[in-house]
Amino acid sequence: MDSHHNNHPQPNQTHSFTKKSRPFSFYLSSILILCLAISYSLTKTNYIKIQYLKSILSSHPSSFKKFLGFLNGLQKPTKALITNPIAFPSHCILWMAPFLSGGGYSSEAWSYILALNEHAKESIFRLKIEQHGDLESLEFWEGLSDDVKNLAFKLHQTDCRMNETIVLCHSEPGAWYPPLFETLPCPPIDYQNFMFVIGRTMFETDRVNIEHVRRCNRMDSVWVPTEFHVSTFIESGVDPSTVVKVVQPIDVEIFDPLKHKPLNLASIGNLVLGTRNMDSNSKEFVFLSVFKWEYRKGWDVLLKSYLTEFSGIDGISLYLLTNPYHSDSDFGNKILDFVEDSGIEKPENDWAAIYVIDTHIAQIDLPRLYKAANAFILPSRGEGWGRPIVEAMSMSLPVIATNWSGPMEYLTDHNSYPLPVDGMSKVMEGPFRGHLWAEPSIDKLQHLMRHVMTNVEEAKTRGRHAREDMVRKFSPEVVAGIVNNQLQNVLDKII
Repeated sequence: MDSHHNNHPQPNQTHSFTKKSRPFSFYLSSILILCLAISYSLTKTNYIKIQYLKSILSSHPSSFKKFLGFLNGLQKPTKALITNPIAFPSHCILWMAPFLSGGGYSSEAWSYILALNEHAKESIFRLKIEQHGDLESLEFWEGLSDDVKNLAFKLHQTDCRMNETIVLCHSEPGAWYPPLFETLPCPPIDYQNFMFVIGRTMFETDRVNIEHVRRCNRMDSVWVPTEFHVSTFIESGVDPSTVVKVVQPIDVEIFDPLKHKPLNLASIGNLVLGTRNMDSNSKEFVFLSVFKWEYRKGWDVLLKSYLTEFSGIDGISLYLLTNPYHSDSDFGNKILDFVEDSGIEKPENDWAAIYVIDTHIAQIDLPRLYKAANAFILPSRGEGWGRPIVEAMSMSLPVIATNWSGPMEYLTDHNSYPLPVDGMSKVMEGPFRGHLWAEPSIDKLQHLMRHVMTNVEEAKTRGRHAREDMVRKFSPEVVAGIVNNQLQNVLDKII
């Protein structure tokens, strides 16, 4: 997905998979880590202790059976004591996602959970969450608000009966039962044991690979975020009767420009190129980009366009909030190497300034990051949804983003600056090798950046329109209604 990295092996690659099951203790230890993290809000110092505890308990599952109420319920369904069926809905949604991991799927999953919790008070189902699909990140957990942590603890304790449970597997299909890498599988046991199983996923290229098509077709329903994905999934061979568009919510209350003061970017950004502005009376125009450091994100397109178009006299700076993706985090040298290899000539007045922010920004501080910028840019070659883009739009920032794949669901000439593509190119390596994705136009990006910087009032107007569209189409209240309707449709089918 978008905005953050995943740590597990790339599941889109072809794997030989045997039906030999992984040790049951592995799955139990994952549950223990979730419980411990939620219960104690672990510090970084605790992390080593928890890894040690996890390694010990993996070989002694009997020592933490008290954490296994839900799995025990799956193995031996029992009659629950429901004294008031109106106040206590019998049907349960088990939402499995990388809730403790950070990254695109994690952020998206939390956005749904928070939307349902706030706007589905008269719900026809109970909601339970479970960690699944990626490694836990204590740094991410610590960055969540206390309200979200308390909600996580509450929802993780929900009791569900297997024969009354709809499972929602919110991850890439390689994590679905049986998983292609070590993770708590989703569903936790085979598909037929539950009322209904939904897969929530997406891809950033022009197709879905054969193995993932097969996995999608084991699901009772497959939820995707955009019309782009409806088309590409069906064209790739996913059963058309199961594919449903469910857009992603953006928390317009949290990402509200009127509620936040800007971060001091100069205090967290490391200068890589150009000269730091020391004149407190002159105000720089700040471009911001948020992405994980991978070729798909188009960082090369961004750097080439920016450094070709601007110089040190333009009063401009580019801040990159990034993190590693199957690579090291020496981003400064990566940028310098790229500039040297690209042949871009250094302007007489020095390079336009580029800063890298490679420290973790807590979720609760992200709105302040956007508030500190004048415009947002992401010339990606392909996006599932583009979460940083909609966060910036909700913060009323003018946005320049590639007009292909997921973002076509919400980018318009009225609310943003859609970046044209020069054509399609073949993915040359990695799990999507052989697929196609977009090549954003470098020349058009240069023009749009200069245009946004020069036409400030027009850009601000588009930013205001962007927020209006986010509130009207993708607010938690709106999307909670969409999800509730879809789940009601499921219950109408199977009851």
